[in-house]
Amino acid sequence: MFQAPLLDGIPRDIAAVADYAAYARRRLDDNAWAYLDGAAADELTRGWNRRAFDSLALLPRVMADVAGGHCRTTLFGRELPCPILLAPVAWQKLFHPDGELATAYVAAALGVGMVLSTLASCSIEEVAAAAGQGGDGPRWFQLYLQPERSLNEELIRRAEAAGYEAIVFTVDASLNGIRNREQRVGFQLPPGIEAVNLRRPQDPDDAEGFARRERSLAEKRQRRGPSNVFDDLMHCAPTWADLDWLLAKTRLPVIVKGVLHPDDAARAVDQGAAGIVVSNHGGRTLDTLPASLDALPAIAQRLGGRVPTLLDGGIQRGTDIFKAIALGASAVLIGRPYLHALAAAGPFGIAHVLRLLQDELEATMALCGVDRLDRISTDYLKDPSFRRTDA
Repeated sequence: MFQAPLLDGIPRDIAAVADYAAYARRRLDDNAWAYLDGAAADELTRGWNRRAFDSLALLPRVMADVAGGHCRTTLFGRELPCPILLAPVAWQKLFHPDGELATAYVAAALGVGMVLSTLASCSIEEVAAAAGQGGDGPRWFQLYLQPERSLNEELIRRAEAAGYEAIVFTVDASLNGIRNREQRVGFQLPPGIEAVNLRRPQDPDDAEGFARRERSLAEKRQRRGPSNVFDDLMHCAPTWADLDWLLAKTRLPVIVKGVLHPDDAARAVDQGAAGIVVSNHGGRTLDTLPASLDALPAIAQRLGGRVPTLLDGGIQRGTDIFKAIALGASAVLIGRPYLHALAAAGPFGIAHVLRLLQDELEATMALCGVDRLDRISTDYLKDPSFRRTDA
């Protein structure tokens, strides 16, 4: 799984977040790399995520007094040092022996928000304990809806008890798209890495409990039609009724992740969602979806500031964060960038990535003549509707 040791320091040639990818590739085997760096089908959406930022030019204002400026923000009553959160990513022990524990520790130490995946390779409680040792950063729990209602409720209760402060309900990944890279290497989880939070502690025997669930799913399949997608894989896909159920089952704010259409964003908020994450899942589910950044302005306009609107997809620079906020984002999530750093340099790599992005964001703000996040607007973008075809 690991082909080289962790870096024992940050090399001089890592001057930007994107520089970590090459070091991560040298350290990870083909199996782990295919999962981390791959996307669906022809990976067009992933490329569009990046090009959307690259094709949007800044329009700075000069000679502004920005002394004393900062990029702090507040989400759900918590002050963050910068508008960056670590997105939920499964099975992080693929990239570092400590997996999500390392991520949680450094995020908490820096006061940065972390979102823990349902498919984490470390338990909800272990991650909370690691975060507690690091500091007091906010942590959220991401929920992939499971076939059994009781398991979903159990996950929610465990997250609440362990001090997680929000539930991120991911609604756009009911089934995986065709990930060509994973298919080519025959991706599989190595021994000892699994989605540990989906074990059922109340089952006297894990194997027996798993077999019982499989029999239940098989019975459901027999009552359905012949389509592998509609009649099998999508039988437990989240619906609007499931959002109502989740809102009734938790006292925590529920943030709906995976929204690209303004009507869906508005409906989620009308039903009680406390926030929206505009996301195309990093291009990992359905290819040729629009770039998240391109979907953001219409959603932000439709919601009109009723709830925080976050952006996920393509962030690699502080200028990217500035552009996202200008188009209506309250904060952003990063995924692959911090995992490249985790794989290459462990927790120190994640800390370095967050420092780089915050420094770049503050420099962008200062050079554009802005001293607070809430003063960033489309006034600082050159024709935000313009997209270069050669980008």
